[in-house]
Amino acid sequence: MAKFFDTLSPELQEFIHNQKIFFTGSAAAEGRINVSPKGMDSLKVLGPDKLIWLNLTGSGNETAAHIRQVNRLTLMWCAFEGKPLISRGYGSAKALHPEQDQLVTYLSHFTETAGARQIFEVHIESVQTSCGFAVPYMDYKEDRPILKDWAEKAGKEGVKEYWGKKNVTSIDGLETGIFDQ
Repeated sequence: MAKFFDTLSPELQEFIHNQKIFFTGSAAAEGRINVSPKGMDSLKVLGPDKLIWLNLTGSGNETAAHIRQVNRLTLMWCAFEGKPLISRGYGSAKALHPEQDQLVTYLSHFTETAGARQIFEVHIESVQTSCGFAVPYMDYKEDRPILKDWAEKAGKEGVKEYWGKKNVTSIDGLETGIFDQ
């Protein structure tokens, strides 16, 4: 049975810390709903109602566009090993882009990663847990190096050029603010 909480308990914070993958969900008022898997060491819990997520370069930039239109975000974690559990964090977010001072401050929480595009500062407004009894067991092998290798090879300017081609607007034509300061 699902349970709701106002914040992330220490136990849920530990659960989130131990997960190798999480999922994001966002949508503007109209257009496509985006659900996206995220991996690597890209999420940090800063407190019972605050997370930061290092968003790496990808083929789209949907979440950034969506929160500019309708500032709501869902994050989800599933236990693929150990005790079954699903946890969802519902809230709002702010996208911090490369030239913003606060992004630089938050980068200190992460290992330097080529292709880092934004940091989302996420404010959790409610949390839901559910059983996860139907989530399969899956073994973590390792992170894929492909994105990191591509970004290192492209270099900082090559990555920015890619952003200009692929990350300025969403698939529905909404502005992402990637070059906002």
